[in-house]
Amino acid sequence: QVQVVESGGGLVQPGGSLRLSCQASGNIFSPNTMGWYRQAPGKQRELVYTMTSGGGTTYTDSLKGRFTISRDNAKNTVYLQMNSLKPDDTAVYYCRYTDYRTNLWGQGTQVTVSS
Repeated sequence: QVQVVESGGGLVQPGGSLRLSCQASGNIFSPNTMGWYRQAPGKQRELVYTMTSGGGTTYTDSLKGRFTISRDNAKNTVYLQMNSLKPDDTAVYYCRYTDYRTNLWGQGTQVTVSS
């Protein structure tokens, strides 16, 4: 079994920054993909940014200039650096881990951008 633990959400003012972390543990297989999705109130869950264990990425174009993903394969951890945050970025951010036999979502971490 695989577990994921998310951290780093919170309240930030517009223009501020946050870094989210997601660490996977347990029966990790490579290759795998880890990354972030988000769901705002009343909206569908959407892709933010993902990265494979080989370094490939997928992302939403409109976020790429402000958000950056990185990962430490030795720690099975993926990071999402979010800069120049806007109120529209307010959402629950979910970590997702996938490999050939596992598709796991984290519990989510709330990010609120408000003055």
